[in-house]
Amino acid sequence: MTTPGKTVLIVDDEAAIREMIAVALEMAGYHCLEASNCQDAHAIIIDSKPDMILLDWMLPGTSGLEFARHLKRDDLTKEIPIILLTAKGEEDNKVQGLESGADDYITKPFSPRELVARLKAVLRRATPLGIEESIEVEGLILDPACHRVTASQNPVDIGPTEYRLLQFFMTHQERAYSRTQLLDQVWGGNVYVEERTVDVHIRRLRKALGSAHEHLIQTVRGTGYRFSTKTS
Repeated sequence: MTTPGKTVLIVDDEAAIREMIAVALEMAGYHCLEASNCQDAHAIIIDSKPDMILLDWMLPGTSGLEFARHLKRDDLTKEIPIILLTAKGEEDNKVQGLESGADDYITKPFSPRELVARLKAVLRRATPLGIEESIEVEGLILDPACHRVTASQNPVDIGPTEYRLLQFFMTHQERAYSRTQLLDQVWGGNVYVEERTVDVHIRRLRKALGSAHEHLIQTVRGTGYRFSTKTS
């Protein structure tokens, strides 16, 4: 269960949409902040450090997509989960949104119930699994106590979803998992996320691990993925 009282920043240039979202989230126990553009949103993020950002794709000035990329590049804000809100429903736009660093993507119009469910799922998977012991494989170390990953003693720049994915892999080595199984285990059941999302995050995780460790995340043709020190 997601802890009530989390703060959510709603960034949308339409006041009616912000109000609709805020009402739904406040009824579900969340505290809401609002901004109509990226400049105001950035000031609120620095001052208030929200737990989640709901970000409209189409905004005046800087687009939500550009803003998401900026936030994920900044050490101060890269760990904040982002859900993109947009009327763009085509497959390419979904992948583009996820590759910007966003953790999920929801297409307008959406029901308040669906939005709350998606938000809970993203917050849940952005939270550590609670395993305290660090895990080491070939110089790659995941330390759940401080939520940090290092490779050959160098810090690894990794997003919250990739962290969860790596943590699952490192605690479940040598077994192949399908995309559906990974969605259930890492994203959680009853989550509105497409299987292709797994591929996007796997690619992002490999890139973060770099050439020395990306080989540990192996593609199993016809099945999915596995974490293994053995060459297939």
